[in-house]
Amino acid sequence: METQRITVNGLDIAYVEQGSGPLALLLHGFPETPETFRHLLPELAKAGYRAIAPYMRGFAPSQVPTDGSMLMKDLIADANALHDALGGDGDAIIVGHDWGGFTTWGAAAHAPERWSKVIVADVPPVRFYERRADVPEQIHKNSHFYFFQMAIADQLVPANDFAYLDWLWQHWSGLTPYDSARDRQAGKDALREPANLQAGLGLYRQNFPSRTFGTDAWEMGRLLADLPPQPTLYLHGSEDPVVNEEILADIVAALPEGSQGALLPGVGHFPLLEAPEEVNKRILAFLNT
Repeated sequence: METQRITVNGLDIAYVEQGSGPLALLLHGFPETPETFRHLLPELAKAGYRAIAPYMRGFAPSQVPTDGSMLMKDLIADANALHDALGGDGDAIIVGHDWGGFTTWGAAAHAPERWSKVIVADVPPVRFYERRADVPEQIHKNSHFYFFQMAIADQLVPANDFAYLDWLWQHWSGLTPYDSARDRQAGKDALREPANLQAGLGLYRQNFPSRTFGTDAWEMGRLLADLPPQPTLYLHGSEDPVVNEEILADIVAALPEGSQGALLPGVGHFPLLEAPEEVNKRILAFLNT
């Protein structure tokens, strides 16, 4: 697939595209790229969608914002601006994983007229994070949130060809064997330049500031407080400790009528890569309901 470019919110955004029909916008996370969706893109195209996966602002080859802003409000604005710039209408769908998942929750809730259905993987609505926030396993799993706040991360993350990102990918993966080399390399290349790395770390530094994270003054928490009014599919790997069966049931119950959820056994933080056939089957079935 050829990389194309479009300007939204004053930024040059690169993207890959497959198919024609209603827009399906696929949003990746950290340290990822549109490669995350390589199994899903062709299936959505076959199903009659124009599937587009952009490189998030700050991730090469997309432009780094001149003011360095990687705030959630900017990511949400990018998603909704892409909807308009790419000719989306009320039949468009939005899919997100990791930071793309946070963005998807916000874009769908703040502009429901743009998106008919919502699909999120492995990032629950923020109100459900606190349910297991004091569980040591989850604290350890999310240790990168705290490490990235420190200035020394600027030196340690890229050391030895981004060996930390290799470890982080393994740390987040589940029990299902799969070859992550292609995805890890793509993520490294998207963050290799210092400006890109600063943007990637800025996601954590700007949206999870140590002084306000988890408090009533936490801007991202307030911005993502509302749930989407559209039917939503939420997928989560059983080996990602943020969500268990009980929390998943509560998430689905809090979402609007027609919503679904699944906890994928043996899968970690990367369902679209660890269990692509199962994920694709569930997404296509949900879109056909």
